[in-house]
Amino acid sequence: MYEQIASNKRKTFLLLFVAFALLGAIGYAIGLIYGSGWVGFAIAAAIAIVIQLFSYFSGDKLVLASARAREVTPEQEPRLNNIVEGLAIAAGVPKPRVYVVPEQAPNAFATGRDPEHSTIAVTQGLLDTMDRVELEGVIGHEMSHVVDRDILYGTIVATIIGALVLMSEFFMRSWLWGGIGGRRGGDRDGGGGGGQLIVFAIGFALVILAPIFGKLIQLAVSRNREYLADAQGALMTRYPPGLISALKKIQAAPQAMRSANNATAHMWLNQPSRIPGEETGRMERLFSTHPPIAERIRRLEEM
Repeated sequence: MYEQIASNKRKTFLLLFVAFALLGAIGYAIGLIYGSGWVGFAIAAAIAIVIQLFSYFSGDKLVLASARAREVTPEQEPRLNNIVEGLAIAAGVPKPRVYVVPEQAPNAFATGRDPEHSTIAVTQGLLDTMDRVELEGVIGHEMSHVVDRDILYGTIVATIIGALVLMSEFFMRSWLWGGIGGRRGGDRDGGGGGGQLIVFAIGFALVILAPIFGKLIQLAVSRNREYLADAQGALMTRYPPGLISALKKIQAAPQAMRSANNATAHMWLNQPSRIPGEETGRMERLFSTHPPIAERIRRLEEM
């Protein structure tokens, strides 16, 4: 189990490095248009930081509002609050705020910028269908996201991908407006055409491929974090069969999510866009925010 956790963490850091490298390459290409690749790199990093700060401090409120979640007290939901409090003590973090989403599909998510400002939300359907052991398995999974600051990972990755799209668009506009050479030295000496074409070819390839690769990296990070949260949640509760049973019930649930959207899909315990009972195809697995439940169950059973 510990080796799996360590492996998942290494893969996540590697994917984050590749995503940032793509962002830096686009920024550097834009910088070449204006005479300094490193200036372009610095601008790309600055844009990513600004977007990230906004998401970091306001993202949880937007997610809860979009899910129509309502906060519940220990008097309103004693079992749920008791489980969250017990696992928070076991994890050594403050008790997250507890919310319920008015959805019949069993699902859950965690949000917040750090353990001191965290929230765990579950759907009404999850509360109705899970016994205490299964609910503990789900909350353990979500508590692992809180402990690992996965909302921060999600924010970083989403920010890098957003910046990639913005910088790609800026590169194309800069080219079309005559940024390369036209008013910056190319016309003065009549040369440099071959170099300009090389820069354009590299930049154009980045414009087309970087957002696609970036999105795949984002999805891979999301899937990797789900495996990690499964393993750590099972370790936290000391009872993997609880989460296994919960995942089997979620897999067999006939309801589909209504309030979730593509922007928040990666945060849920199970991909909310899945059509109940439909098999997961090869292309869907590639572009899915979550690994197949069957694979998650198999890994938990091997622990």
